[in-house]
This record gives sequence, C-alpha cells and structure tokens, in this order.
Amino acid sequence: MKIVIFDMDGTLIDTKKDITISINYVRKEHYDLPPLTEQFIVDAINMPVRNLPDLFYNTSVYQEKDRDLFEEHYFQQCIKSPYLYEGIADTLEQLKSLHVSLNVATNAPTLFAKRMLRHLNVSDMFDTIIGADEAGASKPDPKMLEMILANYGYGYMPHKAWMVGDNSKDIEAAKNISIGSIFATWGFSSEGYADYVVSHPLNIVDIVKCQKLF
Repeated sequence: MKIVIFDMDGTLIDTKKDITISINYVRKEHYDLPPLTEQFIVDAINMPVRNLPDLFYNTSVYQEKDRDLFEEHYFQQCIKSPYLYEGIADTLEQLKSLHVSLNVATNAPTLFAKRMLRHLNVSDMFDTIIGADEAGASKPDPKMLEMILANYGYGYMPHKAWMVGDNSKDIEAAKNISIGSIFATWGFSSEGYADYVVSHPLNIVDIVKCQKLF
C-alpha cells in the first residue's frame, strides 16, 4: 500500500486571504490595531520558531477571547476565498487512480479543514482529514501522522508513505516518524528541504509511481 499525507494550508489550498481577514478582524475589534499584510502573516506562520500571539495581537500568549473571536469569524470567512492550487485536483485524481491512499494532516482545527475541503469538493478524496486539535499535538510532532498510519496497520505489511508540505514542520514530522518527505514550493514557502523538492503537484505522482513496495 502507498500512502500520501498532505498538509492543507499552502500545500493543497491557498487560504492566506481568509486567514488574514480574520486575524485583522480580531486585531481591530479587540486591540484597535492596523491591519497586517497577507505576506507578513504567511511569513509569520512559516517561521520555524515564533510567538504568533505577539506577532498578531501584541500579547505574550493567546487570549481566550482572541481565539474565540477568531474561530467565530473564521468559520464563516474560511470558505469565501480559498482555492485549490493549480494541478492539485488532477494530482489527487491520478493518485486515486493508482490506488494510493490519500490523507490530510493539518495544524489547523479539524472542523475548519473539513469545512474548506468539503466546500472545494475534494473532501471525499481523503480517507482521513485530521487537525492538531484532534491529535492533541501540532507538527512537527508526528502524532497526526502516527494516527493516520495506524489506520492502515502501517508496518505490518509492505507500505510506502510520504508527507507532502510547504513548511519545515511538515518535513520534520515526516522525519520524526521515518517516512518520506516531499516539499512543495508552490505554496506559502518557495524554498525548503526534504527527500524531494517539487515545483508542481504532478511531480508527486511521478515520485509515488517510481517507488517499489519491495
């Protein structure tokens, strides 16, 4: 069995516009702060080490009121502007035709991930869509990946598995569980490291096709 686990934001779909709008909504409503740019927010999210409450709201830790307002606003906002990156739909179809098992492991809450992927008509392509809230840990912790692989009895029969993402946290999560890693340069980060670095989603199909189970 071949298994591909995708990150969501910046890998499958572009969500930066809606994330930015919701963060800026909290900034204005709770702190009367000026809006941040999409690029600033994407760069902040992709920093290996950062304090997002400080960068977004000038607070040392996430305030419950900020988290609640963001989630309330983002639940409505998150399906207004997201789109699949060019080549993703074709890639998913080709992988499915090869009987590859597809999954999503995202640091976003599971509720939002399922809502967005359902809105974009691709949720049925995935066996599992899981967020950090459901696993109790965010990447680079490999807990989400472990949960997905356990569904297939990974390790008890011939398997190959890959994690595809646009962030060092995705690649580290794959490394932490000793599966293959594929860095996507079309998303929120144009440069990264992994077992494979790809510039188009269809490159993933070529990688998976070439790998033998034995």
